[in-house]
Amino acid sequence: MLKKTLAALVLGSALASSPVFAADYAIDKQGQHAFVNFKISHLGYSWLWGTFKDFDGGFSFDAAKPEESKVNVTLKTASVDTNHAERDKHLRSDDFLNVAKHPTATFESTSVKSTGDGTADINGNLTLNGVTKPVVIAAKFIGEGKDPWGGYRAGFEGSTTLTLKDFDIKMDLGPASQTVDLIISVEGVRK
Repeated sequence: MLKKTLAALVLGSALASSPVFAADYAIDKQGQHAFVNFKISHLGYSWLWGTFKDFDGGFSFDAAKPEESKVNVTLKTASVDTNHAERDKHLRSDDFLNVAKHPTATFESTSVKSTGDGTADINGNLTLNGVTKPVVIAAKFIGEGKDPWGGYRAGFEGSTTLTLKDFDIKMDLGPASQTVDLIISVEGVRK
């Protein structure tokens, strides 16, 4: 009896001290529960909004250890959509995204730093228009839990501001339009 009790205690201690690993999630782009949007000032008078309709990626996340999270996203630059065909054609040209030469943009996280309750800075490398630069995405945890289809989901939102010239976008849109804000909302399905 004593041997069984000791064995149970040792096994229980080993299981309790086992490291908890972050779960891997695939971004739910099929269900349209993920968005990569942007806005840029139009002459300083209003905002021009747009989105990228085709992207994919994933993240790993453990709420108990958010600093161990990882993110990677690849988007098709030709999927840019501002609800105006001629403008979208111009955005795809070498004045802006140069999609013929650089058909994808990527983001890969390098570190995550908690900044408060449910918030973090995601540091990573963004490659856009053939240029790779470090960026910081201010992220907020929205929630996680079971879905009605037997899966498990987690969702986040994030934002960052990019300077166009940093990514070799030479088109000068005037002093009010030197930067673009990225607004990201993702929901992932646990693998």
